[in-house]
Amino acid sequence: MCGIVAYLGAAEAYPKLIKGLKRLEYRGYDSAGVALHNGDLLVYKKKGKVSELEKHAEGNPILATMGIGHTRWATHGEPNDVNAHPHLSSNGRLALVHNGIIENYDLLKTALQKEGHVFQSDTDTEVLVNLIQAVQDRDELPLEEAVRLALTRVVGAYAIVVLDKNEPNKMVAARKASPLVLGLGDKEFFLASDATPIIEHTNRVIYLNDEEIAVVHRDGHYDIKSINNEKQTPFIHELDMKIEMLEKGGYDYFMLKEIHEQPNTLRDCMRGRINADEGWIRLGGLEDYAAKISKAKRFVMIGCGTSWHAGLIGEYLFEDLARIPVEVEYASEFRYRNPVISEKDVVIAISQSGETADTLAALEIAKEKGAFLYGVVNSVGSSIARTTHAGSYIHAGPEIGVASTKAFTGQVTLLTLMALYLAHHRGTISEQYYRKLITELTLIPEKIKKVLQQDDKIKYIAAEIKDRQNAIYLGRGYNFPVALEGALKLKEISYIHAEGYPAAEMKHGPIALIDENMPVIVIATNRSAYDKIVSNIQEVKARKGTVIAVVPEGDDTISRIADYTIEIPETEDPLSPLLSVIPLQLLSYYTAVMRGCNVDQPRNLAKSVTVE
Repeated sequence: MCGIVAYLGAAEAYPKLIKGLKRLEYRGYDSAGVALHNGDLLVYKKKGKVSELEKHAEGNPILATMGIGHTRWATHGEPNDVNAHPHLSSNGRLALVHNGIIENYDLLKTALQKEGHVFQSDTDTEVLVNLIQAVQDRDELPLEEAVRLALTRVVGAYAIVVLDKNEPNKMVAARKASPLVLGLGDKEFFLASDATPIIEHTNRVIYLNDEEIAVVHRDGHYDIKSINNEKQTPFIHELDMKIEMLEKGGYDYFMLKEIHEQPNTLRDCMRGRINADEGWIRLGGLEDYAAKISKAKRFVMIGCGTSWHAGLIGEYLFEDLARIPVEVEYASEFRYRNPVISEKDVVIAISQSGETADTLAALEIAKEKGAFLYGVVNSVGSSIARTTHAGSYIHAGPEIGVASTKAFTGQVTLLTLMALYLAHHRGTISEQYYRKLITELTLIPEKIKKVLQQDDKIKYIAAEIKDRQNAIYLGRGYNFPVALEGALKLKEISYIHAEGYPAAEMKHGPIALIDENMPVIVIATNRSAYDKIVSNIQEVKARKGTVIAVVPEGDDTISRIADYTIEIPETEDPLSPLLSVIPLQLLSYYTAVMRGCNVDQPRNLAKSVTVE
């Protein structure tokens, strides 16, 4: 949720911290700050984006070879200068940055106040840094031991990095339920919430596990121990990430770039996994456990937001093609309703970041009940990837825009591959239909290119709805989840209230809202329900609603009655979401731009929700 970056080495820390914070700003942009160690602790922090921090620090001392930085998504305490990180201990000796939530902060704060600690902010983080100070002062402990003992008293989630004014050659970091990556350079170290600020300096990283503490030293050595003080042997990953992936590449916003990347990202998702000519699909994580997975009593898909919508499409795919019963659950609700899960179930966790706190918590419940866990994630080495028994990466590359686009189509593509593999393995579809679907799936990237060519037309339609206050999205079958996703995109980045409904449900309430001020976006590509969708559109038009319809190429029925149409190439119904969602992404994007919204950093949102 928040972004952390830290550096220890021989070079100047401040430029690396600032650049790293800009890379991480998609995780939160309520405030930003740095603490630099140059014999003293220099702390600069400011409400707003990293650019405001740069202005604030301008002209002040910044020379240092060790430092920590933070970009905030506010949880405890409003966004302001005082609540911004880093936070100092009462004695001014320690500086700390934190991503997560300390659930027992109130009890700890009361106890610390009785001991004489004075708090300047409303944050749970300031409680944590003072707790470390209290432990350190009590027994005159080195920093890493004070951090370790303090964390044994903490309930909640944390990724932290701590500096000690009296220990200029060392930095201490720890994590539990919030991501933290250690980058290994040449006698220099980097710490960050993800690999994006690290990759331009080194591709050798260690993903810290829950309740691990890392100590990095200026002489180039490092130690990783558990919270129980047991030495750990870490695995060093060598990342395959290109720096160009983290740049806008000439686009105005990352979101637009990522929309236009989808032909390539879907090819990457399918590369080596499907061969239409030879008629095979190969998914390593699935093949290794095919017998177990194909015999599952049911699948339970868990996710949040856009990932939940991908799961809904997965439900249609697995039930329709593989004939496996599926339930789709909000991860945020799953753990609180005492779900019925057994060793006969397969739980599929869907997450772009692989760090979503609610999804991780739901997985722990499923693991306790003996279910087989499968991960569908984008971020290599993420917590979900390491928690699940098996899984598949979507290989979409870094997604910087907060509103998910290419990750969504990557998730749907991966779920489609899984459903087709299992359908073929179980013999639930004919060989002919299987071959037809995999051939069509390989053609989807080129068909997306055709949709993207309608950019100007979609921009024109966006101008027609930019001043509306509400919108309704309608879809049937495979395209009902697409309606939900289209509505979510409009809400997220343009702040227009929008709702998605199954088209037939319009008559059961939402039709009361329809008048000349209500745009209705209809995904009308389903062959099996085409006539019924036409009837739904007629009902909207009869009440003077504005109809924007996504239709198959060459359509001449809906085109005559809708106010605006966007054509997509023909494909098979199970694959249609991969095409029909593209114009909805663009429609949301252009509407938001015309309303003057910051598309990549919508208000109150963050990319990776690592707190519950």
